[in-house]
Amino acid sequence: MILMRHKFHAKPTEIDGIRFHSKKEAAYYHDLMLKQKEGIVLYHHRQVPIALPGGVTYRVDFLEFHSNGTVHYIDVKGHRTKEYIAKKKLVEALYPFTIEEA
Repeated sequence: MILMRHKFHAKPTEIDGIRFHSKKEAAYYHDLMLKQKEGIVLYHHRQVPIALPGGVTYRVDFLEFHSNGTVHYIDVKGHRTKEYIAKKKLVEALYPFTIEEA
């Protein structure tokens, strides 16, 4: 069996039976769950698809709904690729929200 490595050395990590692309994303999820228990975050969704022109889909890592009424679109990034930057700009040009990076 050949083990493939991620090109940016991200290590897939599992928490609560959920597989994350990296340790950083898993750690963010862990902190998010603590915020949910504290009541800061009401609930969240993972890997939320956002439609872009040309049949392209951008997936934001977390969509968070906070108890103060705010909504946050979060992408956990270790490395910002040119493709990511371009898609993020396109999403923000087409939709009335910004994507926050963690």
